[in-house]
Amino acid sequence: MAMSKTKEKLILLLIDFLTINGTWVLYYFIRIKSGWISLYVAEPELWGPLAVVYVYWLLLFFFFGLYRSWYAQSRFDEFAALFKTVTFGTLVLFFIVFVDDTATRSPVHSRLLIALYWLILLVVAGTGRMAVRSFQRRLLEAGIGLRNSLIVGWSDKARELYNMVKRYPALGHRVIGFIRTDDSSGPGNYQGVPIMGNVQMIRKVIAENDVKEVLIALESGEHDKLLHVIERCDSQQIGLKIVPDLYDIISGQARTNQIYGFPLIEIMPQLMPAWEKSAKRLIDIIVSLLILLLFSPLSILIAILIWLESKGPIFYIQDRVGKGGRIFKMLKFRSMYHEAEKHSGPVWANRRDPRVTKVGRLIRKLHFDEVPQLINVLEGDMSLVGPRPERPYFVEQLSREIPIYYRRLKVRPGLTGWAQVKHKYDESVEDVRVKLSYDLFYIENMSLRMDMKILLTTIYIVLLGKGH
Repeated sequence: MAMSKTKEKLILLLIDFLTINGTWVLYYFIRIKSGWISLYVAEPELWGPLAVVYVYWLLLFFFFGLYRSWYAQSRFDEFAALFKTVTFGTLVLFFIVFVDDTATRSPVHSRLLIALYWLILLVVAGTGRMAVRSFQRRLLEAGIGLRNSLIVGWSDKARELYNMVKRYPALGHRVIGFIRTDDSSGPGNYQGVPIMGNVQMIRKVIAENDVKEVLIALESGEHDKLLHVIERCDSQQIGLKIVPDLYDIISGQARTNQIYGFPLIEIMPQLMPAWEKSAKRLIDIIVSLLILLLFSPLSILIAILIWLESKGPIFYIQDRVGKGGRIFKMLKFRSMYHEAEKHSGPVWANRRDPRVTKVGRLIRKLHFDEVPQLINVLEGDMSLVGPRPERPYFVEQLSREIPIYYRRLKVRPGLTGWAQVKHKYDESVEDVRVKLSYDLFYIENMSLRMDMKILLTTIYIVLLGKGH
């Protein structure tokens, strides 16, 4: 039976609760109760600071991604991540202590004791986490908690991959079958592990067998089949890994993981670190609240103008496809005549669209029609920056014509994005192809720095009235 993500996090939270608070109690004893170090202020209490410090470290651990799921990672990598987090957090505490000691004129050596706290916390918390990870690895080696996995390929390379995975159960894989890369669907097995179909059947096999990982082992002459495999697995919530010699095909879209010296390349990993994801979401919330508040008087004026110019609702509510293919209701100020697509059906907008009202043309030019989408951002359906969300009709159509289009759904859609600041309205499939290349570039290189660049460029475009 696999250890659920919830159980894993609860165990880590318990261990960190004990080690963080245990470290503070030990430090308090050495610093205050031992009598080894002179006090220059009144003796502080234990419990109040203990609670504050625990919450501080808990937030930092979440922020730096120390509670993400762990499978087949090196314990050294785990300790390195803990080292970076504890060091950063301790430096922040040092400056807080420095300010306090300066105010109370405490000697220099008193604030240097923060280094002692850093060492104790690193050793105690590190020992606790290494114990948990070692226990977790023992469970994997005993066959407990392995994830159902498929191997794509039916060749010596695929069988060699199977032997390696079986030899090292701590990799976390339970191979339940092979997937052929040709059109044949005949029977066969290797060491009792069966062929479960071909690439065309892989979606069905994944769904019916609760598959969590797909390991791709193609021969050198089958490199052209890699994108077909990725396309059929891309919409699934699974991990995709390949053997190293296929790396040149997906250069720039992969990260190598290895254990016991055995490398596997992760396709389309989450390149943004956990702390940046947390910061991105926090920025989304703060900026959205500020803009909605500051923009409220102008929003009321826009609503009145829309109501006066044409019949229909103030807001235009439309189904859009979000992260993972989930449908949500996107809000905009209505910029077209009511029921503009009643007879034509879904069509792309263009620069001189006759369906757009006079007020609509103005608010589109200034991007004011997009402001209500900040509510979608607050609700978590969108982000400030990301690929623009498209309608289900177009997603279905474009996915048939451009197989890798579904990759856009790997991240939360945005109010603005790299494609929006680089290209014009979608007026044809060719425009979509160009924008898709920009969206994929963003997904593969997403970072807070890039988000800031896109936001500043968007502001520049809006202020100069250069919006498309």
